[in-house]
Amino acid sequence: MSHYKINELFETIQGEGSFTGQPSIFIRLQGCPVGCSWCDTKHTWEINLESQVSTQTVLTKSAETDEWVELEPEEILRTVQGQGFKARHIVVTGGEPCMYDLTPLCQLFEEHGYSTQIETSGTFEILTTESCWVTVSPKVNMRGGYKVLSSAMLRANEIKHPVATEQHVDDLKALLNQHQITETQVYLQPISQKDRATKLAIDTCIDNNWRLSVQVHKYIGIE
Repeated sequence: MSHYKINELFETIQGEGSFTGQPSIFIRLQGCPVGCSWCDTKHTWEINLESQVSTQTVLTKSAETDEWVELEPEEILRTVQGQGFKARHIVVTGGEPCMYDLTPLCQLFEEHGYSTQIETSGTFEILTTESCWVTVSPKVNMRGGYKVLSSAMLRANEIKHPVATEQHVDDLKALLNQHQITETQVYLQPISQKDRATKLAIDTCIDNNWRLSVQVHKYIGIE
């Protein structure tokens, strides 16, 4: 039986990538060894057993914490239904969600009429349903020492790459060339919404016919 350690579960608007503007239910999983320096969810990195709490505690969080609840897919579905959420799009994120086999979770939600999406660093094998939309945000040369997997790059429905410097752009181009990615839609996302990073992303998108992802949720002040 699959169990998932959940740090957050909430309804909002997707602010990034192809589904920008889509009402979505976010399931944020606990645990990530990748170690991105600019990560904005560092509270999800460590799995501390003393931080295990109840479902209600997770649902009513008012601040970012490392607290998590462990639930089976059926319990997660019942929790979502019990909250009365209107959105029909599930986003499984983290942390690094692909530390888990996500097939049972995504399959269950799809059987109940939801669409599913995973947001991953591409450093773990992606185990999910065929119809799940996979967003790979490839993390290169991070502190954890994990490599971006060819299988992840090839499974991606979209590649969303955070950028602040020319080196980040060069890293992405090297990955695309290495894995012979030519058809997958590429998004550049300025790190921390800084002016210099935003200009770099815009100019690079125009030069390469890529798309810009600006983390709309941060600009309008929602989770």
